[in-house]
Amino acid sequence: MNSTTESTPLLWPLLFYSAIVFSLVGVILTVSHFLGGRHKERATGEPYEGGIVSTGSARLRFSAQFYLIAMLFVIFDVETIFIVSWAIAFKDLGWYGYMGVLVFVLLLVVVLIYEWRNGALDFGPDGKKILQAYRKISPKNKAHEMVVK
Repeated sequence: MNSTTESTPLLWPLLFYSAIVFSLVGVILTVSHFLGGRHKERATGEPYEGGIVSTGSARLRFSAQFYLIAMLFVIFDVETIFIVSWAIAFKDLGWYGYMGVLVFVLLLVVVLIYEWRNGALDFGPDGKKILQAYRKISPKNKAHEMVVK
């Protein structure tokens, strides 16, 4: 036996699989072309057709707060993956792994406190400012001021 024939991989399964895939794609595209609906309503050619005629530009400005929230979501999502994978391998890692994840969670808490103190988690208006504005316009306070004067 020749040693080169034993080490070369067989290509016919890959070619056969590729032929099946391309044939299936061709059949699906052909059937959808003949059976697909054809309509020409007013909003058909517009992007994101949903029955509502679009108005204005799609170029909207988002505040920087939106991007901070999105980044925090991604960061904490990735951190969840790390903690879950540690929990799966808990017995194999032992105390060394436990101390590592403890340091990791401690760093998460420190970063969360830092973000909180810098105001990255303030999603709405400041509660103190709302209370001050309410006290200024409250009828109860105005009546109290009239009695004091």
